[in-house]
Amino acid sequence: MRVFALCLLLALPAVALDDNIPLPDRARQYLIDLLKLDTTNPPGNETRVAEYLRQVADTHGISCELLGPDARRLNFVARLKGGVRRRPLLLIAHSDVVPVDRGQWTVDPFRGETRGGFIFGRGAVDDKSLLAAELAVLVELRRRNIRLNRDIILLSEADEEAGATGIQWIVDKAWAKIDAEFALNEGGYIFETSDGDRAFNIQTAEKVPTRVILTAHGAAGHGSLPRPDNPVLRLSRAVARLADSDQPVHVNSVTRRYLRELSRLPDFTWLAPMLPKLDNPALAGAVANQIRSREPEIEAMLRTSVTPTMLRASNKVNVIPNTAEAQLDVRRLPSETREEIVARFRQTINDPSIDVTVAAAPGMPATEPSPLITPLYRAMERVFKIHSEDVVLPYMSRGASDSSFLRARGMPVYGVPLFAKEGGDARIHGNDERISPKNLEDGVELLWQIVMEVAGRE
Repeated sequence: MRVFALCLLLALPAVALDDNIPLPDRARQYLIDLLKLDTTNPPGNETRVAEYLRQVADTHGISCELLGPDARRLNFVARLKGGVRRRPLLLIAHSDVVPVDRGQWTVDPFRGETRGGFIFGRGAVDDKSLLAAELAVLVELRRRNIRLNRDIILLSEADEEAGATGIQWIVDKAWAKIDAEFALNEGGYIFETSDGDRAFNIQTAEKVPTRVILTAHGAAGHGSLPRPDNPVLRLSRAVARLADSDQPVHVNSVTRRYLRELSRLPDFTWLAPMLPKLDNPALAGAVANQIRSREPEIEAMLRTSVTPTMLRASNKVNVIPNTAEAQLDVRRLPSETREEIVARFRQTINDPSIDVTVAAAPGMPATEPSPLITPLYRAMERVFKIHSEDVVLPYMSRGASDSSFLRARGMPVYGVPLFAKEGGDARIHGNDERISPKNLEDGVELLWQIVMEVAGRE
């Protein structure tokens, strides 16, 4: 253990000691430092980030601790003390990142390189940019000795997707360390309309990831003789049927409001005549398909989605296997249960030789949306509506985050829109993930304003 800790400390970037670094520059330096720490999950090694954060916190006299059941995958919690009459504000970001295919990158994904007006690195968008901004704000509050009306808690948690050493462990074993009135997390984003106005999308709800496994059964044989009961063939047909089928349309209260307000923007007036038809079961499917042809992101809010991602069959090219397996990344609407989608998938596939099951690992819970009347949500509205033409839109994201575990405990959590989309969602989990310095700097300034609005005033 001691050897591991020593090697970890030697590998950490040096922490800047200059107290006069402006907030945007501080966030940029923290991001570059964080990008240099490879926390690919699996295996994670998020302790690398936790130790770096502790160095920064210790440098500035911020109370912090490292927590978790795995020494290599620790979570970081820091707290700035404020007034006691109001409950804390929690800032969250996860420290793990998804794997990279280095052969498809034009830069080293773990060097934090700045080139062509962008900062490159795995995690630049998901989610170390948010972590860097939150850390920079925490340090700035401490450096300026801002008098707070409530505690500010920063949580950098490991293992976002599974949560066994991250958010689930924190919720189950260390809830008192993060218990807060409300929280800010990933999930929001900004987009600019054609006339230059900005739309701030605050995530108040999210779809539920459900890992569905298809297992086709048959009989092993020689590949030289084609057979109709070949499990690979049957599995291929089943996957195609599911991918090609349209799931039922359901418009919940969050999406209904989002679409209504979105349709008032000049770029989305085409939505307005479609919205009443979404409530007509006879028309909803065709209308959703029309929406998909123009804006797939919007259509994904209306239906459970099915994306095949992993396949496993024979280990030899001339052998027909006994079984073949596909794993599907299903993002179900919060209104649907796992049992409902499994029953529907079985009906769609219509092949008794194929088992449809849900992965045994604990999933993220389906929860009610975060309310729009909290002081935190109101503070974001005030900050974002600096220009009268800008709009604030609460929405349900097609992706998922660890926010669902906190919402399940009754804590309102908001995916905060700090950063504008750059190059679409392909940069999230994609090749050459990157963020522009200006996008990062604008985002940390917004976060500073939100925190000051909700915690810096009596």
